[in-house]
Amino acid sequence: MTKALRNNEVDVCILLTEGIIADIVNGNPSKIIGKYINTPLIWGVYTGIKNKIDYYGEIYDKQYAISRFGSGSHLMPIVDANAKGFSINENQFNVIKNLDGAIDSLSKVETDVFYWEKYTTKPFVDNKTLKHLGDYITPWPCFMITARDSFIESNRSELRQMLDVIYFTTKQFMGATNSVEEVSKRYDQKQNDVEQWFYSTEWSGNDFISDKMLNNVVYTLNKAGIINTKPQKKHVFNRL
Repeated sequence: MTKALRNNEVDVCILLTEGIIADIVNGNPSKIIGKYINTPLIWGVYTGIKNKIDYYGEIYDKQYAISRFGSGSHLMPIVDANAKGFSINENQFNVIKNLDGAIDSLSKVETDVFYWEKYTTKPFVDNKTLKHLGDYITPWPCFMITARDSFIESNRSELRQMLDVIYFTTKQFMGATNSVEEVSKRYDQKQNDVEQWFYSTEWSGNDFISDKMLNNVVYTLNKAGIINTKPQKKHVFNRL
């Protein structure tokens, strides 16, 4: 999605916070215009069921499956390892494109470790395709709404209206009595799993972005060597 923004293929995206901030710092001509999810993302850490790894602490010298370079599945292992005093080299990463690619790679033991959203991958733990080693929780809200700079300048009122509709709808969704049941049916997930996800997730009701939150992300990405500058808020966020 960051590539699509750079190539003018899309105007607006909802992206992982760390991914879009890193890409903006590295030259993506876009800005965050609002927050989508207030709560952190819970990244499950997985290996294939045939893999001999049984302990979270064994993973840092292994081969990682990632959807693509610059994605959350790439950035989060680096941040996680750095926080625990380890480092991961670029030659430890193997691009597998998506969850299906990861399952295939892990099952063949071509790769050893994969970070992905916990509840999306839980069915594959339940059917014993994947082994769940642990969780890593991002220390910031997980999803941001982002638009290209040129599109912001020519469509500010339309984007403001879009945000208002999103925030109105998310408040309705959070307050509806049948949300868990509807998500369970639509995505063929166990209702108990959806219930845990629903009550651990808070959608944003406004476009407020705190300086502290942005500073947390920039500091962490900088310390992990993913970015090498510390941008000001105006270089990352454009409030409509």
